[in-house]
Formats: sequence, C-alpha cells, structure tokens
Amino acid sequence: MTGGGERNYAGTSAAARVEKRRASLLDAALTEMAQSRWRSATVASVCAEARLNKRYFYESFDDLDKLADAVIDAVAGEVVVAAIGGFSATAGSPLDEQARAVVATVVDVLGEDRRKALVLLGGVSTAASQDDKRRAAISGLTTVLVDHARKIHDVALERDSLAATGPAFVIGGTAQTILSWVNADLAVSREQLIEDIAALWLALGESASGIARSRIEPEE
Repeated sequence: MTGGGERNYAGTSAAARVEKRRASLLDAALTEMAQSRWRSATVASVCAEARLNKRYFYESFDDLDKLADAVIDAVAGEVVVAAIGGFSATAGSPLDEQARAVVATVVDVLGEDRRKALVLLGGVSTAASQDDKRRAAISGLTTVLVDHARKIHDVALERDSLAATGPAFVIGGTAQTILSWVNADLAVSREQLIEDIAALWLALGESASGIARSRIEPEE
C-alpha cells in the first residue's frame, strides 16, 4: 500500500488507473467526434470504443458534453503548449526561424493525428455546445499569437486595431490551410506547408506593422 491507504494493483496506483481510463475515454471520444458520430454517441458507445465498463465513465465525467469539452480543451492545450515551446526554443533567433519553429510544432500536433485537426479546426459537425467550445479554444490560440505579436513588433502595431484583427485573420487562415492539408485537399509536403504558412505569417506581420505606423504617424 502507498501513503494514505491507496492500494496498488499490478504495480499501478488507483489514481494512475483512473487517469489511464480517463485518457482512454478522451481518445474514444476524439475518434467518435472526428468520424462525425458524436451527435448519435451515447455513454455506452463511447465506453465500448474505449473498451471500458460504463461505470468507469462517471468517475471522470458527468456527461457526454463534459467529455467533449475535455477533448477540445486537451487538443487546444496541446497546440498552445507546442506553440509556446516553439517560441521559447527560438527566443532571440531571427523572426523567420521563430515563425517556422512555431508553425512546425502546430502542424505536427494536428498533422500527426488527423482527428485532432478535424475536431479542433471545425472539420466535422458537432453539437452547438462543442462549436462554442471550439470557438473559445481558437480564441485562446489567437490570444497567444496577439501576445507574441506585441513582443516582436513595434508599439505602433499594439496601438492599432490590427493588433487584434491581424492575429485572428492569421489563425483563421492557418486553421483552414492545415485542415485542407490533413484532408489531402492541399497537395504540398509537410516541409513546404510549414515554409508557406511561416512566410505568410511574416508577410502579414510586416504589412500590419507598416499600416499601423501609417495610421498613427499623421495623428502625432
């Protein structure tokens, strides 16, 4: 036994077993959502996909909506962590290297598991509540990009409305491009996709900064 009276089973703690079952439910729900089966999903069908008894569902989730929200949160969180990691790994490097590093991390998260791209980027139909959750997640990703833009561009951009609309435009375009790529509608290699998206990020950032300066300078 471990501290606090928790029993181990086959060398695994109770908490670890709960977490493993939760991960299995998240993975099963991700599959159901990515295959456009979520509107007809039931606790029983998700548990069957996860190969778990129904009673284990409720140790982690109150209902299917909570499970779907957790799936979207998990994928969005993975993308944010990857993007921040890309920023951190290239801090102090030229902007083109930073952009490529960040785009590469995002592409790899969403491209290595097509289900994640479909669910997070709106490639499949889900319930209205999940659409709201997805929009909130994308908004969170946009906030990360806005914060980064304010660090790498001059103060003129921060004072202009493009500080908000530019990143939202970039995220929307990037999402659609990655979604087209994972659906094989965009016939480019991973390397070319990363290079092209990074180039567009840089081009928009430079243009937005210039437009912001031109708007503000006549007022000063």
